[in-house]
Amino acid sequence: MTETGHTAELHERPRVASRRGVLIGAGAVAAGMAVTACGGKEPSPSGGQSASSEPSSTAAAAPVSVKTSDVPVGGGVVLKEPKVVVTQPQPGQFKAFTAVCTHKQCLVAKVADGTIDCPCHGSRFSDVDGSVVKGPAEQPLAPKTVTTTGDTLTIT
Repeated sequence: MTETGHTAELHERPRVASRRGVLIGAGAVAAGMAVTACGGKEPSPSGGQSASSEPSSTAAAAPVSVKTSDVPVGGGVVLKEPKVVVTQPQPGQFKAFTAVCTHKQCLVAKVADGTIDCPCHGSRFSDVDGSVVKGPAEQPLAPKTVTTTGDTLTIT
């Protein structure tokens, strides 16, 4: 009780962070972010390493199977889900590439007249080796391995 008979209320003064404390805290957060960004790969739930930050065109994927009869001579097929394009430039000569355009990562749409064509900006790639025939793409399509067993192509 105070001299006037009223109960004194104690007010805590709010804590104000010092400039030094704020700078130290900000530095610690930035350092933590840098370590996280530059750190190694995190283990995946399966116990292995997580997928790398490589573009999907170079990442390992499950094998894809296609019937040889589905790939026309002088043309090809675009498989949207596995993002693979399979061509047959000459009879019995099968080639496969990532179907992701190296310009802006659009999916190529068709194989015609010796080229693999991207509808987004008009890039065209050779159906024989994936090289750029017409830009704006500057990098070739990544090749895939094609194995023929009977009438089935396996692309890895």
